[in-house]
Amino acid sequence: MVVLAALAFVAACVCQPQVVKPPPEAAKPVPPAEKKVQEEVVAAPKPAEVKEAEVKEEAPMKEEVSPLEDIFFAFDDYSLTDTAKATLDKNAAWMKNNPNTKVRIEGNCDERGTNEYNMALGERRANSGKKYLSKLGVKEGQLATVSYGEEKPFCTEHNEECWAKNRRDHFVIAK
Repeated sequence: MVVLAALAFVAACVCQPQVVKPPPEAAKPVPPAEKKVQEEVVAAPKPAEVKEAEVKEEAPMKEEVSPLEDIFFAFDDYSLTDTAKATLDKNAAWMKNNPNTKVRIEGNCDERGTNEYNMALGERRANSGKKYLSKLGVKEGQLATVSYGEEKPFCTEHNEECWAKNRRDHFVIAK
C-alpha cells in the first residue's frame, strides 16, 4: 500500500509542469573597464575648474580641420600623378585666396623600407608638392615642408590598400 501511494505521488509530480519564477533582477555588476571609465568621467574637472595655464600646456599648437586635400603617391615614387596635380590646383587656389595662412606639407610613406629611406622619400614627396604649388603662384614663404617617413601612418593595417593611404602629402594649416 505504501508503495502504491508513493507511485501515485511521483506520477502526480511528473505530470504537473513546474513553474520556476526567475529571481528578481539585481543590479548587474559593472565590468572593471566600464567602472574605470565611469570613475574617470565623475572625477573629470568641470570646464570652469580648468586653469588657463593647464590648457596652454596641453595644446601647444592649434590645428584646424584643413580645407586642403591630401595627395597620394605610387609605391617608392615621389612624382605627381594627374590626380595629385588636380588636387594641388584646388589647394593652390585656396592658398592664394588666403595668403596670410601658413601651410605645412607633411611627406609620408608606408611602412616598407628602412626608416632612413622613408624619411628621405617623405622629404622628396613634400618638396614635390611644394615645388608644384610654387609654380602655380603660391608664395614659398607660405609653405613649409617636413618628412615623417613611416612615423605617422593614416592606416595601420598591413596590406596594399592601407599602404596606399599612407603614401601621401598631408597639408596642415599652421597657426
